[in-house]
Amino acid sequence: MKFGTKVIHAGVNPDPSTGAIMTPIFQTSTYVQSSPGNHQGYEYSRTHNPTRNALQNSLAALENGKHGLCFSSGMAAIDAILKLFQPGDEVISTNDLYGGTYRLFTKVFDKFGIKFHFVSMENPESIEKYITDKTKMIWAESPTNPMMNIIDIKGLAKIAQKHNVLLGVDNTFATPYLQTPMDLGADLVMHSVTKYLGGHSDVVMGALVVNNDKLAEDLSFIQNSCGATPGPQDCFLVLRGIKTLHLRMERHCQNGKTIASYLRNHPKVEKVYWPGFEDHPNHQVAASQMKDFGGMISFTLAGNQMEDAFTILKNLKIFSLAESLGGVESLCGHPASMTHASIPKAEREKVGLSDSLIRLSVGVEDAEDLKNDLFKALDQL
Repeated sequence: MKFGTKVIHAGVNPDPSTGAIMTPIFQTSTYVQSSPGNHQGYEYSRTHNPTRNALQNSLAALENGKHGLCFSSGMAAIDAILKLFQPGDEVISTNDLYGGTYRLFTKVFDKFGIKFHFVSMENPESIEKYITDKTKMIWAESPTNPMMNIIDIKGLAKIAQKHNVLLGVDNTFATPYLQTPMDLGADLVMHSVTKYLGGHSDVVMGALVVNNDKLAEDLSFIQNSCGATPGPQDCFLVLRGIKTLHLRMERHCQNGKTIASYLRNHPKVEKVYWPGFEDHPNHQVAASQMKDFGGMISFTLAGNQMEDAFTILKNLKIFSLAESLGGVESLCGHPASMTHASIPKAEREKVGLSDSLIRLSVGVEDAEDLKNDLFKALDQL
């Protein structure tokens, strides 16, 4: 099936008992057994739930993977991955990544003896010097959050396979509409389902997609044992959101291009970070592994003053100041004080995350209204 058909049909079938075309919300904690151990595939909803299973199958199909697993948040999904490892193991991570992931790595699992290396991955070959016999995983985001760097996933996969380590890719910004890391050699694909997959800012959820049966079995054991699973109501909402993913992403990409171009030509804007520009350092990689360039944009202001960024954010009306991204409504944020505040200032500045940097999640509103909103806010400086 083509992608637009997959989002509506893949992994989802009419309910066999009623013919309902939408997957029912199986709002139940437990299931009746005809005799001890004799059941219809369901015992307890932490372990399995029909609504969650339908969503997991849908996500696996969208990522061209074999197994999908859903969690109560994106962080719970990453937490499950890290529980595959032992004290003394090492992970090589991109140095430009979501602040919550950095916090989980450095403030939680570092205490349990897992060592993390945060390195630039714009040149995949440069990470080989960090790989030892203790390295278990390479962790990447592409595009990165919030600097919109593009990482050559296929290049990383070659290195991971050469050294027999896992490659995990956070595909939240791109979604399977724009890229499918499994097809580029990734072992694990992670989503903050909260964002584009749900698409309506009404669900918090995470997901993993894998191909390897043993890896799926190990992660499923962690999923059930640790219990960070989403409820059926949330799974239903995401199943509904996925059905319009292709339509929403088309508009996000169109609006993203319009807004990025507008900001780039504004005299009060110093730099715009968006991989669709031909002079973006990794534009060619983006063009080769992505269908389009997305609706996430970061930009800095001339003078690099945090106060100026706050003035802009205060005066935006259609762009709402809020955490998160990927909803139909446009959102704006200040990573240095919001999503990436857990990363020390010195570390933020190493990757170019300045105090004036503003991150935009461009929604599906009329692009002219979004441009006018930015024009009026920038006019306050």
